[in-house]
Amino acid sequence: MAVSVVMPALEMAQESGKVISWRKREGQQVVKGEPLLEVETDKAVVEVESPGDGILSAISAREGAVIPVGQTIAWLLAPGETAPVATAPTLTGRRTDNAAGAGAASAGTGNPSAPVSSETRMSPKARRLAREHGVDATRLRGSGPGGEILAEDILKAAQGAGATASAAGKSQTSSADITHLGTVGRLMAARTTQSWTTVPHFFVTREADASGLVETHQRMAAEAEKVRGVKVTLTDLLVALVARVLARHPRMNASWVEDSIRHNAEINVAIAIAVEEGVVAPVLHHADKSNIGQVAQRRRELTERAKSGRLQPADITGGTFTISNLGMYGVDAFTAIIVPPQAAILAVGRVGDRVVAIKGAAAVRPMITLTLSTDHRVADGAKAALFLNDLVEAIGDPKKLLE
Repeated sequence: MAVSVVMPALEMAQESGKVISWRKREGQQVVKGEPLLEVETDKAVVEVESPGDGILSAISAREGAVIPVGQTIAWLLAPGETAPVATAPTLTGRRTDNAAGAGAASAGTGNPSAPVSSETRMSPKARRLAREHGVDATRLRGSGPGGEILAEDILKAAQGAGATASAAGKSQTSSADITHLGTVGRLMAARTTQSWTTVPHFFVTREADASGLVETHQRMAAEAEKVRGVKVTLTDLLVALVARVLARHPRMNASWVEDSIRHNAEINVAIAIAVEEGVVAPVLHHADKSNIGQVAQRRRELTERAKSGRLQPADITGGTFTISNLGMYGVDAFTAIIVPPQAAILAVGRVGDRVVAIKGAAAVRPMITLTLSTDHRVADGAKAALFLNDLVEAIGDPKKLLE
């Protein structure tokens, strides 16, 4: 029986996906669960598995094509079987045709040669991005079905307008001065710009005595490596502690969705991981119910997949809170940008010895600085402060929550 391969919905509010590459060629035998293609979403490039067994046939989405979610892009057939229906044609996202390229590039510059439609069909996300980037959408040729303007069309138009303005102001700049971002870099740039310009951030900072955290880490790391062969990091302990503290502060685990606060039933902690082109944030699901060994094992798997560009759809979906730790780079403290629709992100600095006052006397203690970025639409300063208070207490004595 023929099995259709459709553009999957890999995240909330996703309207389309971009085909980056096919792992299999048309005519090859494919087994269910085998890597089939790579798709770019607003968050990352993910590896999509085959939905069934069969011969890969009738591929209609070329590499670079932007496809609406749910549209069939190929079929898996038995020997001698034919595809039930013809798959709808798609437009290549690489803009190799001159007309489409001119339309996208000229939209942000007001070039009168760009096609103008009396009724501009746009996705809600594209409409919002057009307002944010100042793109005249009436001059844009859409790449979606029936000429609908998608978010990618707006971003490319804005990028084209920026490049034109830069060239006009710096005509002597050589091509060696320009760095062209890869897929992950472009996604990170678009995502952080959207968050910083639309989410009302505020920041709360606390210093914590990490003596208990360091002691617990040393003991648990030795036990986990001996029993499971797993290397436990300070980040693993922080993930487990943060997840358990979030259970006491549901508003910090909530999300801002369509002018309302959604209280998430699960506690899924995302970890910001640096890759060659930027940062991705795979998710540790049910982190509040996972022990240290499970957290460490899952974190290692996600890190390996992220660095090799083999993240699965489930790896990047469902995050309710994010941790960004730059302590391993020697950073003392920093502020991080929220990952919508999450309500908050925790920025973690390094553990370093500092002189502090203990009962009126100077003492040296390993200290750590935590900075919480919060969406003010979801939680106020008092709620953020109470969350940090409980987290600082948990870091001081991790055994209360972890054992």
